[in-house]
Amino acid sequence: MGFTEAVRTVLTQKYATFSGRASRSEYWWFVLFYTLVGLALVILALAVGAFSDQQGGVSSAVVAIMVIGGLFGLAIFLPILSLQVRRFHDRDISGWWYLALIVLGMVPYIGTITGLAITVISVMRGTDGPNRFGPDPLRPEARAEVFA
Repeated sequence: MGFTEAVRTVLTQKYATFSGRASRSEYWWFVLFYTLVGLALVILALAVGAFSDQQGGVSSAVVAIMVIGGLFGLAIFLPILSLQVRRFHDRDISGWWYLALIVLGMVPYIGTITGLAITVISVMRGTDGPNRFGPDPLRPEARAEVFA
């Protein structure tokens, strides 16, 4: 799965789909997309703020960029959550473990460990063949069933 296909799949076909599985390529291409958009918004806000003639305050253009970034974050919350749950499913791990790791991550010092655990699970290969969460997303016959 390529960059555009991953972004299109996550944002249109599986926007809030918590069932099924997500391949590593789908996950990491979408993480790259999300990171690039966020980075572009930060750079744009910094550039507009640096060239603003406003003294001692925040210009309205920077506020507008911050609002756009906040709306982007809200719009992308469900797709990221569902994608991460489907990535856990690809490893044959229940999505409820992701919620448990997020809640545990709010505890000081343990958050680093849970973040690392989520990253390690996301990096690992999925189970070969079908598992209890659905068919293997890397097999052509499984893809035909998902997109049919």
